[in-house]
Amino acid sequence: MIAKLQCTVIDCPDPVALAAFYAGILGWRVDDKDPEWVWLTAEDGRRIAFQLAEDHQPPRWPDPARPQQMHLDFDVPTLEDMERAQREVIALGATFLHDSGGERSGFRVFSDPAGHPFCLCYGQEPKADGRS
Repeated sequence: MIAKLQCTVIDCPDPVALAAFYAGILGWRVDDKDPEWVWLTAEDGRRIAFQLAEDHQPPRWPDPARPQQMHLDFDVPTLEDMERAQREVIALGATFLHDSGGERSGFRVFSDPAGHPFCLCYGQEPKADGRS
């Protein structure tokens, strides 16, 4: 091993607002002492950082001219849980983009308030290579 991953950093036009959005999904703690670099931290120490990018150009999923750059996948247990989760992320400010689901497994794609795509996934086992 060369290094240990510290965190994922997401560029955005409003780090405080985007951290609050993801805190609403994950229930993690927001540290917004510096509004240009905001931490979102889980009880076990996992972290995501949000960094100010004043000229941020959001991706336009699935447009290859403005690719997603990165995305986060969140697991929900079942399709029934997906319905509740979808209502809740939209209430937080997400925009629905796509449904690729079936009865037993699938995912739904949303964009966060800064335009980054993310997925709510259900009934899926992680792939051996770690990809979603």
